[in-house]
Amino acid sequence: MNKPLNLLQINASLYSGKGQSSLLSERFVNSFRASHGDVRVVTRDVAGDPVPHLDARRFGAFLAAPEARTPEQQAVVDYSDTLIDELRAADVIVLGLPLYNFGVPSQLKAYFDHVARAGVTFRYTADGPVGLITGKKVYVLAARGGLLAGTPLDTQTSYVRDFLRFIGIEDVEFVYAEGLAISADLKARAIEQANDSIARLAA
Repeated sequence: MNKPLNLLQINASLYSGKGQSSLLSERFVNSFRASHGDVRVVTRDVAGDPVPHLDARRFGAFLAAPEARTPEQQAVVDYSDTLIDELRAADVIVLGLPLYNFGVPSQLKAYFDHVARAGVTFRYTADGPVGLITGKKVYVLAARGGLLAGTPLDTQTSYVRDFLRFIGIEDVEFVYAEGLAISADLKARAIEQANDSIARLAA
């Protein structure tokens, strides 16, 4: 009997399940489940259920020695551990990624800040940092109002790739749906092309 696949779906749209990036990620998850049979899905909506932004108090909890943590600090670490455990358990990660003001949503940045922990998801060595979250495949469904892919204004792609590589995830595939705010025709074509890519990648 084959072991079930674990899929972590992360959505970051302020429009929750109605955002274009969330709709694309949901379509990918449904197609993936249809093609792969027994798939266990955990959904993390970092906009609908926001990850707190990292501040000095929360960062101090990560730095405190385990035996010296206050109950409040331990709660912060436990929350971070929950997010990290979801990542560790996942075989496949699907990220619905909207573009806000030329960058990733601040809620997603907060999520990244809570899963990037020295000695837990990466470690520093004399040869540079080594990621500790390995063996994952990531599909990023990126929705944009304009046309940015391949231009200097697309800061998202390199940032997300670099962050995932930093914690050990090398296998990352992007699907773009762009020009969604330019015209109805361009939006329809972009979504159709994204859906074609989803059908191919999720098979």
